[in-house]
Amino acid sequence: MPTLSLFSKFDEEDIKEACRLHLKGKSDATVAYLPLAVLYAERWQESTKEFFKGLAKVETINAELMTLPEMEAILRRSTLVCIPGGNTFLLNHRLHISGLMPYLKKKVQAGLPVVAFSAGTILCGPNILTSRDLNTVATPHFDGLDILPFNFKPHYPEDARGQSEMDDWLADYFFFHDNPIVLLSDRASVRMDGKKITLTRGPAWILRPNEEKQELEEGQLIPWHPSLKTM
Repeated sequence: MPTLSLFSKFDEEDIKEACRLHLKGKSDATVAYLPLAVLYAERWQESTKEFFKGLAKVETINAELMTLPEMEAILRRSTLVCIPGGNTFLLNHRLHISGLMPYLKKKVQAGLPVVAFSAGTILCGPNILTSRDLNTVATPHFDGLDILPFNFKPHYPEDARGQSEMDDWLADYFFFHDNPIVLLSDRASVRMDGKKITLTRGPAWILRPNEEKQELEEGQLIPWHPSLKTM
């Protein structure tokens, strides 16, 4: 069953703790690091290794330089997948063009834990259409991993004016789609254990078509079905 820890933005302490839960006590732990949302991933290579020092070995997946069997082999021997932020369209494009997307989805559905933030969080929904990144790569691929039934909007403003502007922009999504959108402030995070989805930190809201958005409470289970308001 899927196990995901999803964050709105990078928070070193919280993300390290989420990773530690899966890596602690495993002497041969390996993290599959997928910095596919950035153009110059090598800039972060050393800091990423330092981040996981004492917890796990890091193996970086490079969609341009590796073959599909090489990337799949990394996922097979990994204890955890880490998907950082950047440009969501670039991330999704690389996963689709390289052919890795189906295998990554299969492994995550089978229980390979994921820790992700920003673009990596958006990727876990049905599609990536709630990203405000520029589609500079001109990808025609918009399907996400579809592990959760919600789209995500990280970096959701906490001020009333910012929320109003963002809600107006997101309203266009519901002309074509009816799945809910989970709105995550920069402090917010979500955890998925099987079919149990919990807001581990807020503030956060859920937005459904033709309804006022609902503020979620920390520790609250986020309902799967649109007709369920609380759980």
